[in-house]
This record gives sequence, C-alpha cells and structure tokens, in this order.
Amino acid sequence: MEQQQLKRCPIGVQTFEKVIGGNYLYIDKTEYIYRMAHGASNYYFLSRPRRFGKSLLVSTLHSYFAGKKELFKGLAIEKLETEWTEYPVLHFDMSLAKHLDKEKLNEYLVWQLREYNGKYNLTKNNDAEVNVQLADLIKRAYEQTGRQVVVLIDEYDAPLLDVVHEDENLPVLRNVMRNFYSPLKACDPYLRFVFLTGITKFSQLSIFSELNNISNVSMLKPYAAICGITQEEMLEQMAGHIEHLAISLEMSKEDMLLKLKEKYDGYHFTWPSPDIYNPFSLLNAFANDELNDYWFGSGTPTYLIEMLRKFHVLPSEVGHSLQAMASDFDAPTEKMESIVPLLYQSGYITIKDYDKLTELYTLDIPNREIRVGLMQSLLPNYLNLDTLRGKTTIGRMYGAIAHGDMDAALRLLQEFLSTVPYCDNTNYEGHYQQLFYIIFSLFGMYVDVEVRTPKGRVDVVMRTADTLYVIELKLGKDADAAMSQINLKNHPGRFALSGLPVVKVGINFDPENHTLGDWIIE
Repeated sequence: MEQQQLKRCPIGVQTFEKVIGGNYLYIDKTEYIYRMAHGASNYYFLSRPRRFGKSLLVSTLHSYFAGKKELFKGLAIEKLETEWTEYPVLHFDMSLAKHLDKEKLNEYLVWQLREYNGKYNLTKNNDAEVNVQLADLIKRAYEQTGRQVVVLIDEYDAPLLDVVHEDENLPVLRNVMRNFYSPLKACDPYLRFVFLTGITKFSQLSIFSELNNISNVSMLKPYAAICGITQEEMLEQMAGHIEHLAISLEMSKEDMLLKLKEKYDGYHFTWPSPDIYNPFSLLNAFANDELNDYWFGSGTPTYLIEMLRKFHVLPSEVGHSLQAMASDFDAPTEKMESIVPLLYQSGYITIKDYDKLTELYTLDIPNREIRVGLMQSLLPNYLNLDTLRGKTTIGRMYGAIAHGDMDAALRLLQEFLSTVPYCDNTNYEGHYQQLFYIIFSLFGMYVDVEVRTPKGRVDVVMRTADTLYVIELKLGKDADAAMSQINLKNHPGRFALSGLPVVKVGINFDPENHTLGDWIIE
C-alpha cells in the first residue's frame, strides 16, 4: 500500500543517527554542513524559532565530525566530502536548563560535563569550576586524540529565556553561562569547530562578548534554508506524503498544496529567501492526516503574552505589516526597547519584503496557523469568555459571514457578549475595535484597522472572497451616527479599485450592557 511505502515522519526524533537508522524521512541539509565545516570561520551561531530543526542540525554536525560516513550515504555531502576525519566532539544540550536558579544551573552544567570527564579520564576534576572543567576537557581531548576538538551547544539561551526581563536574575544567570562559555576563546588553538544555536539573540554584546570572531549566519542568504523545509524540498522529497494527505482529506493535490502553503509556509530569515515551511507543523500534518495548529499548540506562549502586555502592544499591531531596520529586530533581546525582536526571533513575525533604497524590512505574521493561534491567545484579554462557547460562537459567525449574512453574525455576537462577564477598561471604542480585529482574524480573512482614506480613517475593514466590509464603530451613541460618518467621509470610494462590492456597516456598542446595541447594514 502507498502508506507502507512512505517513510515515517520524525516527530520528536532529533538524533540524526536515529532518523537515518530508523528509515525516517530526512530533508537533506548536509550541503550546509559541508559549507560551514569548510568555511572561513571556525565559530558559528544560528538563531531560529523553537521546533525548527536546530537540534537535528546539531546532531547531524555531531555525526559528521565524528566521521560516521556510513550515515551520509546518498546525501549531498557524500559527493562533497573526501576526508571524513574523526574529531573529538563535545555536544552540550541546554534545553533542560530552564527555570533553574544559579545553584541548580551550575549543577546542570557539571552534569553535562561529567560524561566527557569520564571519557577522557578527568574524573578528579569534577569539583572544579565549570569553566576550568571545560577548558581542561578540551585540552585533554586534544592531547589524547591528537586532533582539534569540536564543540556543539544546542539552545545556548534556554537558561536565560524566562528571566530576560528580570533585572535581578538575568545578570546572575548570564554570568554563570558566560563563565561556562569563556574557555571557547582561550582554547582556540585546540578547537576545530564551534557551533551554537538558540532562539533569541543575546549576542556578542553579552555572553559572547569575548567571541569576537563568531560568524552569525542567522540572516545570511547562503544559510536561509538551513532549517525548515522549502517549497522545492517539500515537492521533491515529500511528494508521496502530499498525495497521501490529499487523498485522506478528499482534496485535489493542487488544493492541498494551497492549504499547506496558507497554513504553514511564509517564513523568511533574510531577503531574498526561498519560502520556508514550519517543519514541525508540516511533518505533524503528514503524520496525523490533519491540518491542525501543531506548532502554536505545542507550547503555551505565556512568556510572549506577558511581554505583549508589558510593551502595551495591541493585537492589530502584531497582525499588521511593520517596517524596521535589521538592527531593530535582529537585536540583542535583553536590550530590546520594543516587542519586535522577541516576536521575530521567536517566529511569530517574519520578513516579508525588503527595500534596498531605505534598507527597511517589512515584517508580518508568517501564516494562518500563527495568526489564528496568536489571536486565540489574545482574545481572553478582550473577553472573559467560556472558551468552548466563545469558539463556537466565532465559528457560527464565520459561517454567517461566509454566506454573506453580516446581520446574523452580529446577532450572534450581540447574544454572546450579553451573557459573558465583561473585562475591565472596556468603555472606549478602541477596545471593541481590537475585539473585532481579533474575531475577524480568527476567520482567516483579511482585516485591518484605522485604514486611511482621503477624508479620514475607517475603524475596521474586512475582506472576504467576494465582499469588502467598511465598518464604523460608536460607543454609547447610535448606529445612525456610525453610518452617517461612513457616508460623510465617502469611505467606500477609497476601496472602489478592489473590484469587490462594498458593504457599509455602522455599529453602536451599549456601554451599560457591554454588548452590541444596534447596527445598520447597507
């Protein structure tokens, strides 16, 4: 059967040797391994969002530098590499060092070193400071093997992520990690290759201040697709999986590709760049025969939501294209003055365009999975809602609007809002404007707020496949006042070039009952 012929998707399998040995699907990234190994630098840093294949990349580097040629049969690097030298490899995984205080973090680092201390007969060194242990370990491995050492550090920033804006804890834990990494410069003569991955960029200004020769390949074009899955890779190496999923969901292959692109594609880490699909979501969709929100659902973004609150970021500001210099978003996270670096480095916004003249990048949410997941997380800030009832109501509203019945959708929202507890600080039009933005975003439709026209601004504009809605909101007045404002400023004229019929919607919110009062649709 077709399903038996397909290779298994490596969900949660992050060890290269296990992926190859277990006959799992492997998207060949070994050309990038060769490029780095034979590049001008011996020190590399790569930033990518969580669950984007960084750990598998580090494991692949481990197998390559350990000289395991047999694992790379049939892959790109097999034709490129001729030597296959075996180097001593020190591979450290910091992903488990989260939520630790200074003492526990030091204990974790000692535990990481213990295996290698035993391998190179340095057990008497276990009581020394971790930086001394690492320095001695690198020198001993070099002396015993006669070859320079490879150091691989996966998720270097994991111990610091949860304390990035804690003035007391961040400096303490950062000093612990700086101390641990400090031998990487002093031991340079003994090192063949050093590679570090992470999500956020604590940069050379902090932990890596002494590693001034490190090459940050995160935004370099030759490494744009080092992690993630490109459209070309998906079509060439996952064709059977695409066909199987299309059959399972009773869709044509063409429609299936459009759905996959809309939901999981859209990442760019430089410009120009090939379109990058989220590998975790794509592989899960193929493994489960379902187009669900896998990446966003795999981790509650509580840290992100707290930072959005701290920086007073509105939902429409996250979900709307913004322009920035590279230094504004590819910036040290601990020094950031806005939410943009965190959103970009964490994968919630990505590069969509670049203007060479102004050197400005356009950033936006990459795809529907992230847009819907973010808005679902932000919705409780605007509605103290019963999650099940809220999602059901929004689903029914979507059905009504999809069938061109805005009146039915507004009646559903009116009924729902009248039965849920209201949030504090809701007596201003902006609150309801953001509420509408979130709800319409959850529909997966185009939506924008404060849209400029020659005679003013429109509160909300939403576009379905066949209709453009121009919406004006009022609080404690009446729907006539809202509609009068639309007509006075001739807002629909601004959108005549869209080629879609324009529907005007004037809505008044009742501040006493915290729901829709009345509305007019023309």
